[in-house]
Amino acid sequence: MTCPIILNFDRSVGEICHAKTIDFTQWQDAIRFGCTKKKFHQFNDVLQQSLPENHGTVLMGSGDYHHISLLLIENLAKQYSAENPIQVVIFDNHPDNMRYLFGIHCGSWVSYVASLPFVSHVHVLGITSHDIGLSHFWENRWSALFHKKLTYWSLEVNVAWAKKIGLGHAFRHFATPDDLIASFLSEQYHSAQPVYLSIDKDALSEDVIHTNWDQGKLQTYHILDTISSIKPRIIGSDITGELSIWQPSNWFKRLLSSLDKQPTISPDKLINWQREQHQLNLTLLKALAV
Repeated sequence: MTCPIILNFDRSVGEICHAKTIDFTQWQDAIRFGCTKKKFHQFNDVLQQSLPENHGTVLMGSGDYHHISLLLIENLAKQYSAENPIQVVIFDNHPDNMRYLFGIHCGSWVSYVASLPFVSHVHVLGITSHDIGLSHFWENRWSALFHKKLTYWSLEVNVAWAKKIGLGHAFRHFATPDDLIASFLSEQYHSAQPVYLSIDKDALSEDVIHTNWDQGKLQTYHILDTISSIKPRIIGSDITGELSIWQPSNWFKRLLSSLDKQPTISPDKLINWQREQHQLNLTLLKALAV
Protein backbone atom coordinates (compact mmCIF):
# COMPACT_ATOMS: atom_id res chain seq x y z
CA MET A 1 0.00 0.00 0.00
CA THR A 2 1.52 3.34 -1.09
CA CYS A 3 1.43 6.02 1.57
CA PRO A 4 -0.44 9.30 1.08
CA ILE A 5 1.57 12.52 0.99
CA ILE A 6 0.57 15.72 2.79
CA LEU A 7 2.11 18.86 1.34
CA ASN A 8 1.77 21.01 4.43
CA PHE A 9 1.48 24.57 3.17
CA ASP A 10 -1.26 25.89 5.44
CA ARG A 11 -1.73 23.34 8.27
CA SER A 12 -5.27 22.63 7.06
CA VAL A 13 -4.94 18.87 6.49
CA GLY A 14 -5.61 16.78 9.58
CA GLU A 15 -3.33 14.02 10.82
CA ILE A 16 -3.60 10.90 8.66
CA CYS A 17 -2.19 7.58 9.79
CA HIS A 18 0.64 6.28 7.58
CA ALA A 19 0.80 9.54 5.60
CA LYS A 20 4.14 11.26 4.99
CA THR A 21 3.99 15.00 5.78
CA ILE A 22 6.33 17.40 3.99
CA ASP A 23 6.63 20.82 5.60
CA PHE A 24 6.19 23.58 3.02
CA THR A 25 4.80 26.24 5.37
CA GLN A 26 7.69 28.53 4.42
CA TRP A 27 6.35 28.48 0.83
CA GLN A 28 2.76 29.34 1.69
CA ASP A 29 2.81 33.03 0.90
CA ALA A 30 5.00 32.65 -2.19
CA ILE A 31 2.97 29.86 -3.83
CA ARG A 32 -0.58 30.23 -2.55
CA PHE A 33 -3.17 31.40 -5.10
CA GLY A 34 -0.52 32.14 -7.72
CA CYS A 35 3.10 33.00 -8.43
CA THR A 36 5.54 33.81 -11.21
CA LYS A 37 6.66 30.91 -13.38
CA LYS A 38 10.19 31.41 -12.06
CA LYS A 39 9.00 30.96 -8.48
CA PHE A 40 6.87 27.98 -9.56
CA HIS A 41 9.93 26.27 -11.09
CA GLN A 42 11.98 27.03 -7.98
CA PHE A 43 9.33 25.37 -5.84
CA ASN A 44 9.20 22.40 -8.21
CA ASP A 45 12.92 21.77 -7.67
CA VAL A 46 12.30 21.55 -3.92
CA LEU A 47 9.16 19.46 -4.38
CA GLN A 48 10.85 16.85 -6.56
CA GLN A 49 13.68 16.50 -4.06
CA SER A 50 11.15 15.97 -1.27
CA LEU A 51 8.72 13.52 -2.88
CA PRO A 52 9.43 9.80 -2.54
CA GLU A 53 9.70 7.96 -5.84
CA ASN A 54 6.53 5.97 -5.15
CA HIS A 55 3.66 7.47 -3.22
CA GLY A 56 -0.09 7.52 -2.93
CA THR A 57 -2.60 10.36 -3.09
CA VAL A 58 -1.20 13.84 -2.48
CA LEU A 59 -3.16 16.22 -0.22
CA MET A 60 -2.26 19.87 -0.79
CA GLY A 61 -4.53 21.86 1.50
CA SER A 62 -6.68 24.70 0.20
CA GLY A 63 -7.87 24.82 -3.40
CA ASP A 64 -5.59 27.87 -3.59
CA TYR A 65 -2.85 25.30 -4.25
CA HIS A 66 -4.57 23.40 -7.06
CA HIS A 67 -1.90 24.54 -9.54
CA ILE A 68 0.54 22.21 -7.76
CA SER A 69 -1.34 19.40 -9.55
CA LEU A 70 0.45 20.51 -12.72
CA LEU A 71 3.83 19.69 -11.15
CA LEU A 72 2.61 16.28 -10.00
CA ILE A 73 1.27 15.48 -13.47
CA GLU A 74 4.39 16.77 -15.25
CA ASN A 75 6.38 14.29 -13.18
CA LEU A 76 4.60 11.46 -15.02
CA ALA A 77 6.50 12.32 -18.21
CA LYS A 78 9.10 9.82 -17.00
CA GLN A 79 6.60 6.99 -17.53
CA TYR A 80 4.23 8.15 -20.29
CA SER A 81 4.48 9.62 -23.78
CA ALA A 82 2.40 10.69 -26.78
CA GLU A 83 2.46 7.04 -27.86
CA ASN A 84 1.45 5.87 -24.37
CA PRO A 85 -0.75 8.73 -23.08
CA ILE A 86 -2.90 9.35 -20.04
CA GLN A 87 -6.13 11.20 -19.38
CA VAL A 88 -6.55 13.72 -16.58
CA VAL A 89 -9.89 13.78 -14.75
CA ILE A 90 -10.57 16.74 -12.48
CA PHE A 91 -13.46 17.35 -10.11
CA ASP A 92 -13.82 21.11 -9.77
CA ASN A 93 -16.52 23.75 -9.62
CA HIS A 94 -14.33 25.95 -11.85
CA PRO A 95 -12.63 25.33 -15.20
CA ASP A 96 -9.17 26.34 -13.87
CA ASN A 97 -8.42 27.25 -17.48
CA MET A 98 -8.47 31.02 -17.19
CA ARG A 99 -5.99 33.56 -18.52
CA TYR A 100 -3.46 34.81 -15.98
CA LEU A 101 -0.83 37.28 -17.12
CA PHE A 102 1.45 37.18 -14.09
CA GLY A 103 2.64 33.57 -14.10
CA ILE A 104 0.47 30.66 -13.03
CA HIS A 105 -2.27 30.38 -10.45
CA CYS A 106 -4.89 27.99 -9.11
CA GLY A 107 -7.34 29.04 -11.83
CA SER A 108 -5.03 28.77 -14.87
CA TRP A 109 -3.14 25.47 -14.62
CA VAL A 110 -5.44 23.22 -16.69
CA SER A 111 -4.33 24.63 -20.05
CA TYR A 112 -0.74 23.74 -19.19
CA VAL A 113 -1.77 20.16 -18.40
CA ALA A 114 -3.71 19.90 -21.67
CA SER A 115 -0.60 20.99 -23.59
CA LEU A 116 1.53 18.14 -22.24
CA PRO A 117 2.33 15.68 -25.07
CA PHE A 118 1.54 12.60 -22.95
CA VAL A 119 -1.93 13.91 -21.92
CA SER A 120 -4.54 12.87 -24.48
CA HIS A 121 -7.47 14.66 -22.84
CA VAL A 122 -8.50 16.63 -19.76
CA HIS A 123 -12.02 16.36 -18.31
CA VAL A 124 -13.24 18.88 -15.72
CA LEU A 125 -16.33 17.50 -13.98
CA GLY A 126 -18.95 19.37 -12.00
CA ILE A 127 -18.54 22.99 -13.13
CA THR A 128 -21.33 25.37 -12.09
CA SER A 129 -19.15 28.49 -12.17
CA HIS A 130 -20.08 31.27 -14.58
CA ASP A 131 -16.41 31.28 -15.61
CA ILE A 132 -17.62 29.19 -18.57
CA GLY A 133 -20.60 31.40 -19.34
CA LEU A 134 -20.68 33.67 -22.37
CA SER A 135 -19.80 36.82 -20.41
CA HIS A 136 -16.54 35.25 -19.17
CA PHE A 137 -15.57 33.17 -22.18
CA TRP A 138 -12.91 35.64 -23.27
CA GLU A 139 -11.12 34.90 -19.98
CA ASN A 140 -10.77 31.20 -20.83
CA ARG A 141 -7.75 29.81 -22.68
CA TRP A 142 -9.17 28.61 -25.99
CA SER A 143 -6.51 26.40 -27.57
CA ALA A 144 -7.20 23.15 -25.69
CA LEU A 145 -10.95 23.57 -26.20
CA PHE A 146 -10.70 24.07 -29.96
CA HIS A 147 -8.13 21.26 -30.33
CA LYS A 148 -10.44 18.80 -28.53
CA LYS A 149 -8.07 18.20 -25.65
CA LEU A 150 -10.30 19.67 -22.94
CA THR A 151 -13.95 19.11 -22.02
CA TYR A 152 -16.05 21.02 -19.49
CA TRP A 153 -18.78 18.89 -17.85
CA SER A 154 -21.21 21.40 -16.37
CA LEU A 155 -24.43 22.03 -14.46
CA GLU A 156 -26.64 25.08 -13.94
CA VAL A 157 -24.71 27.39 -16.28
CA ASN A 158 -25.84 28.34 -19.78
CA VAL A 159 -23.30 27.05 -22.30
CA ALA A 160 -25.62 26.89 -25.33
CA TRP A 161 -23.61 29.70 -26.93
CA ALA A 162 -20.59 27.39 -27.34
CA LYS A 163 -22.24 25.43 -30.17
CA LYS A 164 -22.47 28.59 -32.26
CA ILE A 165 -18.68 28.91 -32.41
CA GLY A 166 -17.95 25.22 -32.92
CA LEU A 167 -17.28 24.28 -29.29
CA GLY A 168 -20.34 22.15 -28.58
CA HIS A 169 -18.04 19.13 -28.16
CA ALA A 170 -16.11 20.87 -25.37
CA PHE A 171 -19.02 22.28 -23.35
CA ARG A 172 -21.18 19.46 -22.02
CA HIS A 173 -24.26 20.47 -20.02
CA PHE A 174 -26.47 18.25 -17.84
CA ALA A 175 -29.73 18.69 -15.96
CA THR A 176 -28.59 16.78 -12.87
CA PRO A 177 -25.34 15.61 -11.27
CA ASP A 178 -26.47 12.00 -11.72
CA ASP A 179 -26.84 12.57 -15.46
CA LEU A 180 -23.40 14.15 -15.67
CA ILE A 181 -21.58 11.33 -13.90
CA ALA A 182 -23.55 8.62 -15.72
CA SER A 183 -22.68 10.15 -19.09
CA PHE A 184 -19.01 10.55 -18.22
CA LEU A 185 -18.67 6.99 -16.94
CA SER A 186 -20.52 5.65 -19.97
CA GLU A 187 -18.01 7.35 -22.27
CA GLN A 188 -15.12 6.06 -20.17
CA TYR A 189 -16.37 2.49 -20.09
CA HIS A 190 -14.39 1.31 -23.10
CA SER A 191 -11.27 3.38 -22.44
CA ALA A 192 -8.10 1.67 -21.27
CA GLN A 193 -5.94 4.79 -20.91
CA PRO A 194 -4.39 5.44 -17.50
CA VAL A 195 -5.97 8.27 -15.51
CA TYR A 196 -4.61 10.93 -13.18
CA LEU A 197 -7.43 12.02 -10.84
CA SER A 198 -7.50 15.45 -9.20
CA ILE A 199 -10.23 16.28 -6.68
CA ASP A 200 -11.06 19.82 -5.61
CA LYS A 201 -13.81 19.46 -3.05
CA ASP A 202 -15.42 22.74 -4.14
CA ALA A 203 -17.16 20.60 -6.79
CA LEU A 204 -19.27 19.24 -3.93
CA SER A 205 -22.44 20.83 -2.62
CA GLU A 206 -22.33 22.90 0.58
CA ASP A 207 -24.75 20.29 1.94
CA VAL A 208 -21.76 17.91 1.92
CA ILE A 209 -18.75 20.05 2.81
CA HIS A 210 -17.56 23.67 3.05
CA THR A 211 -14.58 25.12 1.20
CA ASN A 212 -13.03 28.58 0.67
CA TRP A 213 -14.60 28.85 -2.79
CA ASP A 214 -18.08 28.99 -4.31
CA GLN A 215 -19.29 25.43 -4.63
CA GLY A 216 -20.95 23.04 -7.03
CA LYS A 217 -23.76 20.48 -6.75
CA LEU A 218 -22.10 17.08 -6.60
CA GLN A 219 -22.54 14.62 -3.74
CA THR A 220 -19.83 12.45 -2.24
CA TYR A 221 -21.18 9.36 -3.96
CA HIS A 222 -20.60 10.95 -7.37
CA ILE A 223 -16.87 11.05 -6.68
CA LEU A 224 -16.85 7.62 -5.05
CA ASP A 225 -18.76 6.06 -7.97
CA THR A 226 -16.28 7.58 -10.39
CA ILE A 227 -13.31 6.30 -8.40
CA SER A 228 -14.85 2.83 -8.23
CA SER A 229 -15.45 2.76 -11.99
CA ILE A 230 -12.02 3.96 -13.13
CA LYS A 231 -9.89 2.75 -10.19
CA PRO A 232 -8.00 0.07 -12.14
CA ARG A 233 -6.76 2.86 -14.44
CA ILE A 234 -5.80 5.45 -11.79
CA ILE A 235 -2.04 6.00 -11.76
CA GLY A 236 -1.95 9.11 -9.57
CA SER A 237 -4.27 11.37 -7.59
CA ASP A 238 -4.47 14.47 -5.45
CA ILE A 239 -6.99 16.19 -3.19
CA THR A 240 -7.48 19.90 -2.48
CA GLY A 241 -10.29 22.02 -1.10
CA GLU A 242 -9.36 22.26 2.58
CA LEU A 243 -10.36 25.24 4.66
CA SER A 244 -7.76 27.64 6.00
CA ILE A 245 -7.55 31.32 6.84
CA TRP A 246 -4.97 33.30 4.92
CA GLN A 247 -4.02 36.96 4.76
CA PRO A 248 -1.42 37.41 2.00
CA SER A 249 1.44 39.78 2.71
CA ASN A 250 1.52 40.84 -0.94
CA TRP A 251 -0.96 43.62 -1.80
CA PHE A 252 -1.59 42.23 -5.29
CA LYS A 253 -2.58 38.83 -3.95
CA ARG A 254 -4.85 40.54 -1.42
CA LEU A 255 -6.52 42.35 -4.30
CA LEU A 256 -6.98 39.19 -6.38
CA SER A 257 -8.27 37.27 -3.38
CA SER A 258 -10.82 40.00 -2.64
CA LEU A 259 -12.04 39.94 -6.26
CA ASP A 260 -12.76 36.22 -5.89
CA LYS A 261 -14.94 37.06 -2.87
CA GLN A 262 -13.70 34.25 -0.70
CA PRO A 263 -15.91 34.21 2.40
CA THR A 264 -14.77 35.18 5.89
CA ILE A 265 -14.78 32.17 8.21
CA SER A 266 -15.19 32.43 11.98
CA PRO A 267 -12.79 30.39 14.17
CA ASP A 268 -15.64 28.18 15.46
CA LYS A 269 -16.85 27.36 11.96
CA LEU A 270 -13.30 26.74 10.82
CA ILE A 271 -12.73 24.06 13.46
CA ASN A 272 -16.04 22.28 12.78
CA TRP A 273 -15.71 22.48 9.01
CA GLN A 274 -12.10 21.25 9.10
CA ARG A 275 -13.30 18.25 11.11
CA GLU A 276 -15.86 17.48 8.39
CA GLN A 277 -13.15 17.91 5.75
CA HIS A 278 -10.92 15.45 7.58
CA GLN A 279 -13.61 12.76 7.61
CA LEU A 280 -14.21 13.24 3.89
CA ASN A 281 -10.47 12.97 3.21
CA LEU A 282 -10.39 9.64 5.02
CA THR A 283 -13.34 8.42 2.93
CA LEU A 284 -11.68 9.46 -0.32
CA LEU A 285 -8.31 8.00 0.65
CA LYS A 286 -9.94 4.69 1.52
CA ALA A 287 -11.61 4.63 -1.90
CA LEU A 288 -8.33 5.49 -3.66
CA ALA A 289 -6.12 3.10 -1.70
CA VAL A 290 -4.30 0.51 -3.76
